[in-house]
Amino acid sequence: MNIRKLKEHETPPFELLLLADPSREMVEEYLAIGECRVAEMEGRIIGVYVLLKLDMKTMEIMNVAVHERLHGQGIGKKLVEDAIQVARKLGFQSLEVGTGNSSIGQLALYQKCGFRMEGVIKDFFTDNYKEAIFENGIQCRDMIRLTRRL
Repeated sequence: MNIRKLKEHETPPFELLLLADPSREMVEEYLAIGECRVAEMEGRIIGVYVLLKLDMKTMEIMNVAVHERLHGQGIGKKLVEDAIQVARKLGFQSLEVGTGNSSIGQLALYQKCGFRMEGVIKDFFTDNYKEAIFENGIQCRDMIRLTRRL
């Protein structure tokens, strides 16, 4: 597997990006100002994440997604580890990520990668998304914010 920056002429893999964030409008907003990186295997894009500069010291992972057939194979962890290395090489001091209260697997993944819970933005998903989001039989309402020092 190879992880690389999406080339300017390439179309972002929306089918993957929309797995992690169902709002195409929001995805397009952070794609316009962030760096999209993709994981490839045998010439096919199988995973993606978007990295965004928040300020001079902090970057944020805006989206991490892996093709559904390939879940549970460690690809998501490799994408997060790549984001950590990219942010570190660029001289940032911390990396943040936000995920839904219902995103149990993602919460575990980020903590396994050294992220610590920093806070909660109550009603983020109910206030910012038109359609209700459900995962693991739980309505996604609140955003859990996590941070990792680099």
